[in-house]
Amino acid sequence: MKRARIRDFFATVDGWIFAVVDYHHPEGIRSMLRYVPDPKGDRTAGGVRYRKLDFEAAFEFLRRAKPDYVRDVHVVPEEDVLRIFRPEEELPGAAERDDRVGEIVAVLEEGGIPRNKMGITGSILVGLEGPGSDIDFLVYGRDWWRARKAISEAKQRGGRIKELDEATWERIYQKRVPETGRDEFVLHERRKGNRGLVDGTYFDLLFTRDWDQIGPPFPPGKKAGRRKIEGTVLEAEFAFDNPAVFEIDHPEIPEILCYTHTYAGQALRGERIEACGVVEETDAGRRLVVGTTREARGEWIRSLTLLETASPR
Repeated sequence: MKRARIRDFFATVDGWIFAVVDYHHPEGIRSMLRYVPDPKGDRTAGGVRYRKLDFEAAFEFLRRAKPDYVRDVHVVPEEDVLRIFRPEEELPGAAERDDRVGEIVAVLEEGGIPRNKMGITGSILVGLEGPGSDIDFLVYGRDWWRARKAISEAKQRGGRIKELDEATWERIYQKRVPETGRDEFVLHERRKGNRGLVDGTYFDLLFTRDWDQIGPPFPPGKKAGRRKIEGTVLEAEFAFDNPAVFEIDHPEIPEILCYTHTYAGQALRGERIEACGVVEETDAGRRLVVGTTREARGEWIRSLTLLETASPR
């Protein structure tokens, strides 16, 4: 079987649809169950009705139906995989049936992004979108940063792609429930530049590593207590990945891994940051992990440089 990477989806022999959540799959494909067939489901593809499962419901479903899949995530043996949905392969069909997806493609192509570096994920990838579905668009590797710039320029031109309105920011804030206040949250999110509206529909510009950027897996770590640190970001190439990676100049903890989308992309290279999370000891040294629980209570990353720049003097 060809390799699978983050934001691919796949269907199993049971008809269940999973989202891939890792680049490395030593014992089976590391993933999260997203859709299961259900005669009463509100999504339809190929004449089959499906229902979407949230995080807790997915674990509960598999604990009953296939407990051997359940680890820290869901691990599916390759022999149980019937089909892999690849974002770059399904994008042409998605753009043809949805003009809003086509508009994003056009804007990025105008910005110099090759079409084979773009993809569509989420419900649209597997043909289970509804009228109110968001658009989960992705760009691979180094082209992601140029795509972000192209989206920003499109917003400034005032065409079909626009900045989020206040109602949408409020919805995102209430969904994320971050440790920071609303104003601070929105300040960081606006600067990230990876969200927008196309014809009034919300879309994300998501990052996935290109094949040549996928290195060895992160070494396992042993928890060594909670800590708050400060440092300057030395490298943020993978700040929008999952996990987001920040290399910093801290004397004891040179790396931050962020497993929550809330704080991905939170700081840029050269910025001073504050981060609170769980320290892990590994064979390669110490790291700080943010997002050790789904809610990430008591954990955060904030750009002190951004906050100082935005503060009235």
